[in-house]
Amino acid sequence: MRVFGKWLGRVLFGLAVLLAAFLAFAPGYVERGRNAVAPHDPWPVSAEAQALHQTLLVGDWHADSLLWKRDLLKRASRGQVDLPRLIEGNVGLQVFTAVTKSPAGQNYEANATDAFDNITALAIGQLWPVRTWGSLLERALYQAEKLHRFAEASGGQLRIIRTKGDLEAVLAARASGETVVGALLGIEGSHPLEGDLANLDALEAAGHRVIGLQHFFDNEIGGSLHGLANAGLTDFGREVVAEIERRGMVMDLAHSSPRVAAEALQLVSSPVIVSHTGIYSHCEVKRNFLDALMVEVARTGGVIGIGYWKDVTCDDSPAGVAGAIKVAIDVVGEDHVSLGSDFDGSVATAFDTSELPALTQALLDEGLTEAQIRKVMGENMVRVLRARLPE
Repeated sequence: MRVFGKWLGRVLFGLAVLLAAFLAFAPGYVERGRNAVAPHDPWPVSAEAQALHQTLLVGDWHADSLLWKRDLLKRASRGQVDLPRLIEGNVGLQVFTAVTKSPAGQNYEANATDAFDNITALAIGQLWPVRTWGSLLERALYQAEKLHRFAEASGGQLRIIRTKGDLEAVLAARASGETVVGALLGIEGSHPLEGDLANLDALEAAGHRVIGLQHFFDNEIGGSLHGLANAGLTDFGREVVAEIERRGMVMDLAHSSPRVAAEALQLVSSPVIVSHTGIYSHCEVKRNFLDALMVEVARTGGVIGIGYWKDVTCDDSPAGVAGAIKVAIDVVGEDHVSLGSDFDGSVATAFDTSELPALTQALLDEGLTEAQIRKVMGENMVRVLRARLPE
């Protein structure tokens, strides 16, 4: 019996060691596969492009970096965004979006709402607080808490933007030569509302300002672009749209069904965004709204955030992304095009955020003027934020 006890103890100890090793190394292994940057030689950047890039205000509407088990204050060997790389890429404004549910087998065609949820497994595997394991709201709040902790430990280099005053303070600091990145919080899909409008209070208090209506599946607000039918807004969805506009939040139609997008646009009088996408006439895939719907988004004064991955640009090189931006300008106008990388959003890319001077080079090569480049790289984003953020 004593021998059996010793044997059992050793087995349990071995299993504990294996479990600890799995929890320590598995998250990094998973992310390396999800957020890969293709091996490449340095992208060519002329002295002219580099000099121009350093004078730009660069803003990105969408990164899912808070989803992963990484210290965003340290330069990582995996993923696509962290503070050192944001600074190296001269990014002044970055939206960090909380993903709270993502169906297994996610694809751009159709996803069932009851599919196994990848984020539950990720939350458990990364040892998120137990409160997040069964609550989509708590997942969004936890990711906001992570960003607040990073900001507090950044020595003032990462500052969270909640209001117009916060935005102007970040812009003024950068104009005076300080190394500062302004961070905004958002949710990818209104799934953390869990069908209760009161939960918008908690999200707003946590700092979330960019509100996506859907992600990869239909929800209580309405149909997803990747759901089981092109459903429109529900009654609850119309309430949510009205509250987003009333509260000074930015409504994001990325991943919404075309019917939801069209119906939501009829209900608002403020700028709306599609945070990370492409242009259909440039890359004919379901993930991209038809051009006519993008024109309607632009008519609100809103912007289209062009993504950096092949599924929306059909070419993820800097030249390919610049080509998508050029077509977007042709379709909706130079005042309505922004950047929306989808970095760290389970997408493979050809460059990370530190390499954004290569995109400036590619935009120059496309023949964009300096004024157009300034608008696309950040000025259009600032205009929308000034129009929507609360005082």
